[in-house]
Amino acid sequence: MKLEGKVIVVTGGGSGIGQELVLALLKRGARVAAVDLRMEGLDETAAKANAGDRLSLHEGNIADREAVMALPAAVEAAHGAVDGLINNAGVIQPFVDFADLDMAVIDRMVNVNLVGPINVTKAFLPSLLARPEAHLVNVASMGGFIPFPGQTMYSATKAGVKLLTEGIYAELMDTKVDVSCVMPGAVNTHIAENSGIEMRGGADASSARMTSAPDAAQIILDGMEAGKLHILVGSDAKMLFRLVRLAPAWAIGFIQKQMAKMVK
Repeated sequence: MKLEGKVIVVTGGGSGIGQELVLALLKRGARVAAVDLRMEGLDETAAKANAGDRLSLHEGNIADREAVMALPAAVEAAHGAVDGLINNAGVIQPFVDFADLDMAVIDRMVNVNLVGPINVTKAFLPSLLARPEAHLVNVASMGGFIPFPGQTMYSATKAGVKLLTEGIYAELMDTKVDVSCVMPGAVNTHIAENSGIEMRGGADASSARMTSAPDAAQIILDGMEAGKLHILVGSDAKMLFRLVRLAPAWAIGFIQKQMAKMVK
C-alpha cells in the first residue's frame, strides 16, 4: 500500500521510532494521528513536523481499553477513514532475572506491550477491513524470536506480538488488509529512559552498533509499502533471525554471554 494520501495511526508517536515514523509518514504525503502516553512528547513531534492539520495528537494509555475504543471516532473526526495502523508503543523492563522481577513490572510489560496492541488493533481493525486497501503493522522485537536474559518478560510479550501478528496475517490473507510484523534490533532511542530503566555498562549507543531511529522508520515504511510480512530492522536482527533457526541452542548461549554484564 502506497502511503501518500493515506490516514495512518501511530502509537508511541511522541518519541523514538514512533516520532520518526510520524515525521517520515508526513514526508511521504500521509495524514497521521499520533498517539502517546505523554502530551509533551506529542507536542515535540508536532513542533518538528509543522504539518498543520495533516497531523493530529491523541494523548492516551493504550492499556486503557475504554479510552482506546474511543480513539477511532476521534481520529476519523480529524482525518476521515483510517487506512493504516502502526502499533509501535512499548517499554522494556529493568535488567533483572525473571526470578527477581516484581509482579508490578511483569503486569506492566503484559499490559503495555501485549494488551496495548491488542486493544488498539481491536479498536481499528473494523475500520481497516472496510477500506479498499489497508495495512496493520505491529512492532515486536528481535527479542520476540530469541530470548534476552534480564529481559525475559519483555521478550515474552514481544513474542506474543509476533504470533498475534502472524495469526492475524493468516486470518486476513483473503482480504484487502496487509499485515506486517516489525522486528527491530538495537535502535538508538530513549526507550530505556522512557521506560524508567537505568542502563548498565555496554548498553549505550557508544558501545554498540545501533540503527538510528530515522533509518529504522524508513526501513519500516519501505517494508510496509512493499507488503512484507516480516520487517527486520538492523544487521543484528537479520543475523540473529537466521542464526536462531539454524542453531537455536548455540544462539541462545551466544546472547546469554553478551548480556551477562547487563543482568543484575
